[in-house]
Formats: sequence, C-alpha cells, structure tokens
Amino acid sequence: MKTMTCHDLGGPCNHPHRGETADEVINAQDRHLKEVVKAGDASHEPARAAMKARYRHPKQAMDWYRNAKEAFAALPAS
Repeated sequence: MKTMTCHDLGGPCNHPHRGETADEVINAQDRHLKEVVKAGDASHEPARAAMKARYRHPKQAMDWYRNAKEAFAALPAS
C-alpha cells in the first residue's frame, strides 16, 4: 500500500490517497476532485479543470499519467 496526496497529483491540498497501484490512487484523486468541487471547494477547480482537459489532449494525458506512475513506483510501501 502506498500513499500520494492530492498535492502530489496536482491538486491544492494534502488529502491522502492510498492504494496498491498507481491506478487506484489516480482514480481516488479523480473522485476526490469531483466530490470537493461539487461541494463548492473553489480551490480544487483548477486541478479538476486540468484533469478534464487531459481527456482532450491525449499526449499531455499520457505524460501526466506516466509521471504519476513513476512517482508512485518511487514511493516506499507503507
């Protein structure tokens, strides 16, 4: 199990996301951004917009995804 924060994944806060794989952590970040923006947290809106923009720009999306996976892989297991 490894932990990355919202901030580690491009967001503004230190909310922790734990998972066995990078994909689990990335999906948790996606859910977190959706939930807090829906609840009215404006500080997360730029990260949410960036996440949504990645779907329109596959090259940038793959770069971000690769970087997130590499950062996850470099973390020690907790």
